[in-house]
Amino acid sequence: MESRSIIELSNKLLIPTYTRFPIVLRKGRGVKVWDVDGKEYLDFLAGIAVNVLGHCHRKVVMAIQKQVQRLIHVSNLYYTEPQLNLAKLLIENSFADRVFFCNSGTEANEGALKLARIYMKNKFGQERFEFIAAENSFHGRSFGSLSVTGQAKYHHGFEPLLQGIKFVPFNDVTAMEKAITDKTAAIILEPVQAEGGINIPSKNYFKKVRELCDKYNILLILDEVQTGIGRTGKLFAYEHFGIKPDIMSLAKGLGSGIPIGAILTTEEIAQAMGPKTHASTFGGNPVACAAAVATIETILEDGYLLDYAQRMSKYIIKKLNSLKEKHQEKIKEIRGVGLLIGVELSINGASIVKKCIEKGLLIGTAGDGSVLRFTPPLIIEKENVDKAIHILNSVLTDIQ
Repeated sequence: MESRSIIELSNKLLIPTYTRFPIVLRKGRGVKVWDVDGKEYLDFLAGIAVNVLGHCHRKVVMAIQKQVQRLIHVSNLYYTEPQLNLAKLLIENSFADRVFFCNSGTEANEGALKLARIYMKNKFGQERFEFIAAENSFHGRSFGSLSVTGQAKYHHGFEPLLQGIKFVPFNDVTAMEKAITDKTAAIILEPVQAEGGINIPSKNYFKKVRELCDKYNILLILDEVQTGIGRTGKLFAYEHFGIKPDIMSLAKGLGSGIPIGAILTTEEIAQAMGPKTHASTFGGNPVACAAAVATIETILEDGYLLDYAQRMSKYIIKKLNSLKEKHQEKIKEIRGVGLLIGVELSINGASIVKKCIEKGLLIGTAGDGSVLRFTPPLIIEKENVDKAIHILNSVLTDIQ
């Protein structure tokens, strides 16, 4: 079927929750994808920070194929080896003692909120139920995760949301402490606000937040849905800050494109959720876990990819800063950690993204639309970066 027919039929059949670009992608390899008409694109969005090893990485594909032939699904009424293997990998390489598997980032955050609330109520009483979150944050689309998302545009039409939520400015410890009361159960934050515009905290922000949590007996939940699994040049972004969370959520890059999410926590906190308190039919699916195991093992192999991602980050940011010098009237700031990079513009980025797609480069926007978002695979090479910068330069030159 030709692309026009696919687009027209999809627009008739699907609930219109997405504003899609008029291309139909058919296949991908590494850093590139191709549409049904055979046009090639350089993918610097990677499924919105999902395809950390690029498209159809050989080891991930082999792991999926092998598992599909063996066992696809049995539910959590039984044990499976892929789930155990993934749990061991995550625990051995993080702060955590226990893991719960689900299917997405919003589910992971939803479960993290439930876990924090039941633990704090059990330990301190029924009044310890409130959460503090950051303005400009994004934690998901379900009612709980939406309720702690600090962007009103996502709330519109779905009110009333979960009660007992306070929002404070990101990177403001003073405001955070003022918001704490004897009802506060947990603080939920992203190590870097990705959807909010690639907002990076000051060097000591998370150390001070951790100190507040310890001082007032509050749990720290870190939403690493977008920053986790190598995206920032560390396996988990909290490693940059010299702290440990009490609960962490993962998804996106964990399965290299196969849907999977996870909640990581300590032994003590995990014990608050016994049988019947939480569940997920597809959580820890054998195929998804096999894909995740292959993903993490590949990233951790010799530590090469994590160091490489940090080197490539410096290269991209250097190139983008050169563009900034050339287009000072359009580019305000370049910021990023690892391969989570934002280009803040003085103009709206939607038209730039559209023009880049026309020229064969896939990127996105973040925040209010004035930030270009780059989340390429960890396997990108300098020649990929040079081509992307060339395309972006030509688009910025053409746009008046």
